[in-house]
Amino acid sequence: MTTGEQLAIGSDQDVVRVRQLVRTLAVAVKLSLVDQTKIVTAASELARNTLVYGGGGTAEVSRVDNGRRPGIRIVFADEGPGIPDLDLALTDGYTTGGGMGLGLSGARRLVDEFEIDTEVGRGTTIIVTKWCR
Repeated sequence: MTTGEQLAIGSDQDVVRVRQLVRTLAVAVKLSLVDQTKIVTAASELARNTLVYGGGGTAEVSRVDNGRRPGIRIVFADEGPGIPDLDLALTDGYTTGGGMGLGLSGARRLVDEFEIDTEVGRGTTIIVTKWCR
């Protein structure tokens, strides 16, 4: 795994910067146009969630390689309130408003790997990976 670039997420402009960095890296690792769109969309939703629900945080965007193919891994982290009901938050159609309407379940469908670690009062870390086909 290659060490990535870490971006602060504290404003709408930061969400745009995360999107731009993810798109640039997606092109560099030669993701298909469809997969580029998927990872950029997921990154946008998760960056916005980090800002709106987590009170801001960071996104670390990295190029990864599993020995067979390259990909992109993004780690979103915040020290916000955490997610009190993770099962509900991962339910299709669940929204608390303000985002693109994808929610966590939509972002999860757009990537190949999705991990979430959250605890009320401690914050949330979400790791997503998209591999080249």
